[in-house]
Amino acid sequence: MSTLVIRQQLLETIDELPTETLSELAVFLDYLRFKTSNAMPKAEKQSVTDGSSFLLAIAGIGASAETDSAERNEEILATEIDPLRGWGLSRESLA
Repeated sequence: MSTLVIRQQLLETIDELPTETLSELAVFLDYLRFKTSNAMPKAEKQSVTDGSSFLLAIAGIGASAETDSAERNEEILATEIDPLRGWGLSRESLA
């Protein structure tokens, strides 16, 4: 479909819209203009869209993680829980 046909269809659709929705349409068009004028380079977009690797890198448990923390849960809890007092801060840990 040519751009002229698309433009004509858009204009017809806008003419059919209720007057109350025109302000919302204007806001949306401003957003589209902003989005296209500030488009990121393709390589940067790829790194942003790959959210899982981004989150893993932030958490520090990416591909370089040696073991899964879920497999070490008992070991981790043993260092954090006092066998007599349970959870809580001890005066030794504050010093």
